[in-house]
Amino acid sequence: MTTADVLVYTRTAGYRHDSIPAGAVALVELAAGLGRAAEVTEDPAAFAPERLAECAVVVLLSTTGNVLTSQGRTAFEAYLRGGGSLLAVHAAANAEPDWPFYGELLGTRFDGHPEIQPGAVLVDDREHPATGPLPERWDWTDEWYNFTSNPRTSGRSVRVLARADETAYRGGTHGADHPLAWCREIDRGRVFFTALGHAPEAYGDPVFRAHLGGALAWLTADLAPVAPST
Repeated sequence: MTTADVLVYTRTAGYRHDSIPAGAVALVELAAGLGRAAEVTEDPAAFAPERLAECAVVVLLSTTGNVLTSQGRTAFEAYLRGGGSLLAVHAAANAEPDWPFYGELLGTRFDGHPEIQPGAVLVDDREHPATGPLPERWDWTDEWYNFTSNPRTSGRSVRVLARADETAYRGGTHGADHPLAWCREIDRGRVFFTALGHAPEAYGDPVFRAHLGGALAWLTADLAPVAPST
């Protein structure tokens, strides 16, 4: 198995997004821009302690359903608690539905979406590398995810970076505070989630690529602890 600094995992056991190939290519390119090698895999055997020890970041790219073995879950939790990093993209909010730790890790779960349509992203935090490059109001077309609860109120020190403007599209269920991108720490590890990235063309968009690239940069940098939202 090839050693890589960034492990991009694309296994699905439910709905499979046709944007996964484009997303994988983009993440390999963005990792290279940070001077890091990347490997794309669907092999659950990658989630072994010795393999994860080689990874600066694990990316779950629109993974759906149960995509890890019980041994992989144990190894992945230990990796994150021990200082590893996770970038969860779009449908990764719908992964591992019967693993409580994963829901706690993200601070919420996927709870459906309206049809794909134009909307707007409101950037709350311009200090984070993943949202600093974005306009304060970013017009964007995506599959606007709803969640089972607001991660900001999960009690897990979540730092919300960007929200959906529910007045700009139909089908939102959270009102004025609809988080779309957030980060947190867990023990010595870091987690970043973005709900965006449904369509293949998103991964060629320079603004969205800056968003993902900033997330990777934050996950691999030696930065100050996360400050939770209030």
